[in-house]
Amino acid sequence: MGRLLHACAVLTALVMPAIARADIYTYTGPDGTIHFTNTPGADKRYRIYIKGNGWEGRPGVAPGVVPVPPSDHDVGRYTRYDDWIRQAATLYQIPDPLVRAIIRCESDYDPRAVSVSGARGLMQLMPETASLMQVRDIEDPHDNIFGGVRLLRILANEFNGDLELTVAAYNAGDGAVIRFGGIPPFAETRDYVVHVTRYYRRYRSVADVIEASMSGE
Repeated sequence: MGRLLHACAVLTALVMPAIARADIYTYTGPDGTIHFTNTPGADKRYRIYIKGNGWEGRPGVAPGVVPVPPSDHDVGRYTRYDDWIRQAATLYQIPDPLVRAIIRCESDYDPRAVSVSGARGLMQLMPETASLMQVRDIEDPHDNIFGGVRLLRILANEFNGDLELTVAAYNAGDGAVIRFGGIPPFAETRDYVVHVTRYYRRYRSVADVIEASMSGE
């Protein structure tokens, strides 16, 4: 697994943010293999293992949420927030390419994006998380970036700079990573880690940000 740069200063300890988590189900097969899923369907072998907070995995849209999918197709969006990305990355000592990879996978650089669970903005922060990260305006791209990168720094500290665990925790919550002793066995989270780390490598190796952002399309 890759390693992130470590911070020179220790951030003030914070209560970890409320990140969406699904109910997790498990069953043990005849050969002793333990299976996990957040979508058991009609398979009656599964029993509840971890009770989530009711956001992730729920069919449809969370109450009161009006989803807004990314719709900005202007290639200029990939460089529009360069200064703020660099400033936040420098402040919290998180690699610039990782911030870009998170934004690319979370919102495709569209600050108007809103997920079905209610996560908002470039780095798709839940309102509760944004508040804990001292974000004044979750809709503001500057504030959203700085809040998301601050969260990355806290998670990187918690997981000793481990890139994949930090990324997994950004998606599924630090509690899920701790409970499972690694990347949680959720298809969404595993796919997310793959996609983010792939873009992270692209942003590190391709100098042109627009080319790196579009290379996966």
